Amino acid sequence: MRGRLLVFNQYYWPCFEADGRLLTQLCEALAADWEITVVTGALPQAGSGRAWRNGVEIVRVPSTAFERRRLALRALNYGSFFALAAARGLIAERPDIVLSYTNPPFVGDLAYAAARRFRAPLVVAVQDVFPEAAVALGRLESPLVAGALGAMVGFYLRRADRVVAIGETMRRRLEAKGVARERIAVIENWVDPEAIRPAAQANGWSEAHGLAGRFVVMHSGNVGHAQDLDTLVRAGALLRDDDLALVVAGSGARLAEIRTLADALRAPVRFLPYQPPEVLSESLSAAAVHVVGLARGLAGYVVPSRLYGVLSAGRPVIAAAEDDAETAMLVRDVGCGVVVPPGDPEALAAAIRAAHGGEYDLDGMGRRGRDYVVREASREAAVSRYGALLAEVLRSGS
Repeated sequence: MRGRLLVFNQYYWPCFEADGRLLTQLCEALAADWEITVVTGALPQAGSGRAWRNGVEIVRVPSTAFERRRLALRALNYGSFFALAAARGLIAERPDIVLSYTNPPFVGDLAYAAARRFRAPLVVAVQDVFPEAAVALGRLESPLVAGALGAMVGFYLRRADRVVAIGETMRRRLEAKGVARERIAVIENWVDPEAIRPAAQANGWSEAHGLAGRFVVMHSGNVGHAQDLDTLVRAGALLRDDDLALVVAGSGARLAEIRTLADALRAPVRFLPYQPPEVLSESLSAAAVHVVGLARGLAGYVVPSRLYGVLSAGRPVIAAAEDDAETAMLVRDVGCGVVVPPGDPEALAAAIRAAHGGEYDLDGMGRRGRDYVVREASREAAVSRYGALLAEVLRSGS
């Protein structure tokens, strides 16, 4: 008989958010061994109600789905989801395990209440460490609010039966928040290397966007506060080679700001929307090199999952991140790119010039990155680790 898994997170298929996409892939893969119900929020492209997809029951509550650029509207999205998900989740069929991602950051308190209600163990998979990430970005300046939110997050983290960190630096951050070391499992995020495969730089996508034959430097993913895209734009303003193209493909809370900055600096940056999953092999492969930025102060609090898609496409990385960030350590350990300090446009521009000038073995970096994700960061490897963790929790009852 299969065990029952009750899952909470505001985002799930068909969202663009990384945590929702990863959770969707995880649940659909685990559905072979578990009966899974996901309690999630409304999306502009998906109304509320109940649905089934690839063996997973999706219960989408009618929460608000306002544009998230304004903190007040984001808070309303969070609050409405929390209240409605509580009403639905606490009357669900009794699960054997409750699993929670961390969007919104305090959804784990709801998951903890459900776990106690059903006398089931709780597993929390942490994507971002909150409120420290928001404080480091200057998005949360009130010590009183930060303290209250920190207490809410710490409450469920210290009581969860298992906490999943997506990197070693994050594990240390969680220990500092009072999570017992023996309750933390490190399982990195992943990519499906069959869905994103290396392609030629000159392909249908690059031809359609006028990028074939150019040295493309790309950021692909969320355009938010953590990605330090100001530095990429400022580096772009220092680069004036005619065959070099800087591309930002994605959307997010800071897109308008970044566009305005690029216009003000006359930086040659091309902005494109999020690319659908079916073209990612070609869109990611259109770049000669990708920039994966992480704002200063976020090491271990945020781990950019977009890195894995880049490596799966066989493309090298310039990581603009602190030395102890998971991204920087992975890039150095695997040999799939170079690392520069965050917030340093001159250093980033110099690294791009060096890549453009043939100073790096870009093909070798790309091959090593692809080999790494196939071996260590594939969806199958991550699902196997999650499956083993859940089975162990189920056996032990905690």
